[in-house]
Amino acid sequence: MSAGPTSHPKHLTADQAVPNLVVANAQMRELLNYAERAAASAAKVLITGESGTGKDLIARYIHAKSTRERAEYVAVNCAGVTESLLESELFGHVKGSFTGAYRDKLGTLQRAHRGTLFLDEVGEMSLRMQALLLRFLENGEIQAVGADSSRATVDVRVIAATNRNLPEMVSTGLFREDLLYRLRVIHLHVPPLRDRKDEIRPLAAAFINRFGRDVVFSDEVWKALDDYRWPGNVRELQNVIEQLVSMAHPGIPVPLSQVPPSVRVSAPAVLPGRERRRQVADDLYRALVSGDYSFWIHVHPLFLSRDITRHDIRELVRRGLSTTRGSYRGLLELFRIPTEDYKRFMNFLATHDSRPDFREFRSPSAEISHAPRIVRAPLPPLERPDAEAGEMDANKAAS
Repeated sequence: MSAGPTSHPKHLTADQAVPNLVVANAQMRELLNYAERAAASAAKVLITGESGTGKDLIARYIHAKSTRERAEYVAVNCAGVTESLLESELFGHVKGSFTGAYRDKLGTLQRAHRGTLFLDEVGEMSLRMQALLLRFLENGEIQAVGADSSRATVDVRVIAATNRNLPEMVSTGLFREDLLYRLRVIHLHVPPLRDRKDEIRPLAAAFINRFGRDVVFSDEVWKALDDYRWPGNVRELQNVIEQLVSMAHPGIPVPLSQVPPSVRVSAPAVLPGRERRRQVADDLYRALVSGDYSFWIHVHPLFLSRDITRHDIRELVRRGLSTTRGSYRGLLELFRIPTEDYKRFMNFLATHDSRPDFREFRSPSAEISHAPRIVRAPLPPLERPDAEAGEMDANKAAS
């Protein structure tokens, strides 16, 4: 599913216009029909599906087809900001409420009054933020961060989206059950691209047209696109098509050699949906250790574009630590990270809660990876994380 070019009515911004969706699959046509019926009501909507499937386009489609289409459509990425900033983003803040609050700020809930608020990656909210959101959903009242008593009541339709399994998170205590019931009045699930293979070619053609070049793909290229499992879904397909179009020569069909190596290789059988996260980490790990990928050039941009999540990163790091026997320094060579980027890498993992405890991979009972072991040259001394430094200093003293 993709949004193509379309003319925008004057009262709509680019984000509010009805997306010109490319749909060539019966399952997706049924989903859009259901979304249009949902737009006719004011009920809250929960959209689920893997990253890159187009959940944000479905949310825009619902808003544009609703009676709120002339009001604001405001999107917030819950995974893109810290908890304190997310609270300020949603509810606003008053001047002086925290360091850097130099003026009063209106929250997105007030900006979306009589319109629609799209909460993307709602499963990444902390339990505290979940409680604040639940209170708003119950009474429609908001209170700016730092405000003593002044409250406002707003009329906002909430559409939430996530690539997480929220019922499973409820069972583990990571997501509030009462909030799940509040958000899931209407539930729409967007299937992954591998389950709607008949849309690959129409989507690719739409992307080629959008990029404005007359490009022809060889039969081998089309077959490679059809056979690939697309773990990054439609967003990944768009990125690959953009790459192929930018490298194409006028009048010459794009050869298979220009297709990225990860797409050319036939993928293994598709795993069940709940195992997808593990499969993504496996695919990334193989690409890194084979030399096709490097962490900053390939994996990091996937995370920034939300093709993969912090959980995918955490699983990837776990695979690396099982090979390096718990050594974060060893990940530098394994993931093709420059030695001088050690501190940057560790800070990135810590910021996004993707740093497993190295000690579990050093115990005698730790699971040993069957991936090829890598012989590493000694690395120059760099600043160690506190936990690792403490353990190594203690070992040194004991010896």
